[in-house]
Amino acid sequence: MSSPWEQIPLFTLPDTTPATPRESAEKDGSPNATDQAGVTDEAGSEPTVATHPEFHGQGDADSHEPGDAELHQQGDAESDEQVDVAETPTSTESPELVSADAEANAEADGDVADGVAADPPVWEALPAGEAADGHALIVTAAGTYTPSGKELTGPVDSLEKLDKLIRWASLTPLGAPAQIWIVGLAACELLGWVIDPGSEDDVDDMEALRTRAAAELTATLHATLPPLLGAGWELRGEPGHVVHLSRTIGNFTSMVDVVIEPYVWTYWNKDFGWHNRVGDMGVLGSPTAGTYLPDDDLPAARELGRRLAWCAQHLGVLPGPTPARTGAAIIDKIKRERTRSGKGIVVTTAGPVPPLDGAPRGDLEPAVGWTRVPQASDLEDAYRLVSIDQRAAYLASAGMLELGYGQPTHVTGGSAAAAAASGAKGTPFGLWRITLPAGQTLSLPEKLPLPHPHMLADQPVQTWVTSVSIDGLCAPVADGGIGADLDDLDITEAWVYPQQGRVLDKWAKILREARKTAVETGDAAMKGFVGSCYKGYIGRMVNPDMWTATRMQHHHQPLWRASIIAHCRWRGRRVAMRIAREHHRWPVRTVTDSWVYLLPNGQDIADPSEALGKMTVEKDVALTDTVLDAVASAADVHEVNLAIKAAFTDHEDTADDEDGEGVD
Repeated sequence: MSSPWEQIPLFTLPDTTPATPRESAEKDGSPNATDQAGVTDEAGSEPTVATHPEFHGQGDADSHEPGDAELHQQGDAESDEQVDVAETPTSTESPELVSADAEANAEADGDVADGVAADPPVWEALPAGEAADGHALIVTAAGTYTPSGKELTGPVDSLEKLDKLIRWASLTPLGAPAQIWIVGLAACELLGWVIDPGSEDDVDDMEALRTRAAAELTATLHATLPPLLGAGWELRGEPGHVVHLSRTIGNFTSMVDVVIEPYVWTYWNKDFGWHNRVGDMGVLGSPTAGTYLPDDDLPAARELGRRLAWCAQHLGVLPGPTPARTGAAIIDKIKRERTRSGKGIVVTTAGPVPPLDGAPRGDLEPAVGWTRVPQASDLEDAYRLVSIDQRAAYLASAGMLELGYGQPTHVTGGSAAAAAASGAKGTPFGLWRITLPAGQTLSLPEKLPLPHPHMLADQPVQTWVTSVSIDGLCAPVADGGIGADLDDLDITEAWVYPQQGRVLDKWAKILREARKTAVETGDAAMKGFVGSCYKGYIGRMVNPDMWTATRMQHHHQPLWRASIIAHCRWRGRRVAMRIAREHHRWPVRTVTDSWVYLLPNGQDIADPSEALGKMTVEKDVALTDTVLDAVASAADVHEVNLAIKAAFTDHEDTADDEDGEGVD
C-alpha cells in the first residue's frame, strides 16, 4: 500500500509559525509527487492518507446529517435523485507533521513569502476553519488541498487522476453536493480546460464576450470529459463553469460539483450583477467591490478555502452555484431538520399567484421610486445631502412576517371578502382586490409619495394587494397609512391561505447571525456574500423557471416576495413620518428602501438601534454651491435626480447598498 501523504498547512497565516515543507517523495519511497496526484496506481490499491473524523463533528454547521444524503441536484440541470456516500476512503492514523527546521526549509524552498502585501484586506488575515473539510477539495497547479489548508496530493494533471481523486476523497454533501474547486488557469491547463474567447478590449458588449466564452467552455469540456464519463460518471446537464457529476453504485447515487474558478465569469445570472461589467460572483466575491480572490493561485486557494469553511460553519451549507441557490440550500436544510423532528413549519408546495381578475402589470407590490422638486423651506440651513436606508431590509422583514402556504380559498362577494379580512391578529395572509381612493381626497402629507405605488392622485384605482398593504393602509396617517377602515377599501374579492406562520424565521436568523459575524470581524467579502444570498433568494421567489425540479418547486413563492417588499415599503414610510415629526424634515427622493434628505449640519435622522431593518446612513456628503444651486434651480424631478446623482457620484462605489439592487 502506498505511503501516507504528509499533511501540512498550505499557507502561513499572519503572526503564525510558517508552514512546514513536504519532504521529498523519494525519502519515504513514495512515487514522484507529480505522479502521486491523489490517485492509486493501476494495481488498484487505494492510497492512504490521514483523515480527520473530528472535522465532521464540530456542531450542526459541519456535521454530515442523514438529510444531506437526500439532496437533489442543484444548478441548471436538476433531478430528483438521492445522494449518498457510495464509497469510503481508506484511512490511517494521522502522520506527524514535519517540524525540524521547518521555517528554514520552507524559506529555502520558497514556500514562505518574502513579505506580505501592504495593507491586505482584513478578511485575508482571518483564519481558515475546518468545517468544510470532508465536503470540498481545492485543486491548484501546485497540488490538492483541504479547505482548511492541509496538502493532500501533488498536481492533478489528467482527468483519470481527477476521477481517482474524487472517488478516493469520498466527499459528503453539506446542503449542496460535494465540491471540487479548480483554482487558477494553470490548474485548468493541466486538465486540458483552456479557452481563448478573446479580450474584453475587443468587444463593445461584455455579454457578447461572455456568451462566446461560455459556448467555448462547454465545447471544450465535452471534448475532454470522456475519461471521466468512461469511469462511470454521468453529467447532469450541460457542463459549464460548474460540471455536475453523478455516479450510481447499487441503490446509491453520489454527486460532485466540479467548479472551475477561472471561468465562473462565463455564467450570466442577475445574482452576478451584469451591467456590461463583471459584478458579484457569489462566494468568490466581486472584482468591482474589491472582494474577489487574490490574483495569485495559492493565496486565492487559501482564501477560497477560508470562505468555504466560513459558509459551512456559519450558514451550515456549502455555497451553491449562485447566491440564490445558497439561500435555497439553507431553506432546504432547515426543511429536512423540521421534517425529521416534526417541529416547525414545513412548506412542501409552491405558492404561485392565483388566477386574478384584473391583475396589475408588473409586480403585485412594487418597490417605490419617487422624487419631488424641493421647496424653499427644504433648502433652509441645508448643508448636507444624506441618504438613509434600512439595514438589511428584506432580511429583517423575511424573519418577522407571517407568510401563508397551502391551497388558498377564493372568496367572492364584497361582504364575504371583507369579513375574511377581519382577522383577530390583523388581515390573514392572502391577496385582496381593493379600491385605492384618489390621493387628493385624503389628508396626506404633500412631501411624501402616495402611500401605495398603484395609487393615483386624481382617481380611485381598483387593484390587488397583499395583506401587508391592507394593514398598512389601515394604519393612521401619522404611522404612514391613510387611516382607512376595511369598508373604505371596498374589498370585493380575495384569495385567502389556510395556514400562515413565520416560515422564514430560522432562515433569517441563520443569515442574520452570519452577517453579524462578518461585520464584527471586518469580513466584507462574506458580508457581501450573505447579502447576495438573501437578496438573490428573495428575488428569485417570483420566477418558477428557477425551481423546475420537483424538490425545488416549494421555493416558488411570489406572494412571499411581494409581502416582504410591501413590508419594507410601509416601514420606510412610517420612519419618514417619524423624521418629519421629530426633525421637521421631509425627503426629496426615495428608491426602494432608501430616502434622501437635505439636512443642516449636526442633524442625525438615522435610528440609534443596530437592529436589522432600522435606518442607517448610507451616504452623507457636503452640499457644494454647485449642487445646491442645481437643486434649487431644478425645474422638474429629472433635474433633481441629476443633481443628487452628481452629489453622490464619488460615493457610489463605497456605499453599503443593502437591498437596493438584485431583488428583481
